[in-house]
Amino acid sequence: METNQEKNHVQVAEIQLSYKTMVKPSERPKINSSRDAYNILLQTWDDDKIEFVEQFKVLLINRANRVLGIVAISTGGMTGTVADPKIIFASALKANACSLILAHNHPSGNRQPSQADIDLSRKVREGGKLLEIQVLDHIIVTTEGYTSLSDEGLM
Repeated sequence: METNQEKNHVQVAEIQLSYKTMVKPSERPKINSSRDAYNILLQTWDDDKIEFVEQFKVLLINRANRVLGIVAISTGGMTGTVADPKIIFASALKANACSLILAHNHPSGNRQPSQADIDLSRKVREGGKLLEIQVLDHIIVTTEGYTSLSDEGLM
């Protein structure tokens, strides 16, 4: 049987949740279309990597459709990267996002979504329903344009 003294030696991490920003709400970019999202993504994408390796990012969006931030989820190789839904939603919850837009690049310049892209979009969208975080779109980014899975009716 444990004594009170033995119980006092148990150590656990304290979890603290907070959200701080240096950007005024009025200065955050507003998303009205997939084109708006693409333009923001393209401006922030690393030019040295967009045609070299695949990267997965998420736009975190508030209730007013303003961008709270962009989270780099993963960087892979030339033909793929892993997008873990747990990391996607951990980021969204931490930022208190109401919705999000998934995005990744195709280094080849091919804007056609793969079946894996479509499946991931649907999987994350279903997870978002449970958390009441709407997944608005999944955008494939290239230097010469983009494809919106939402605009194409693939979500």
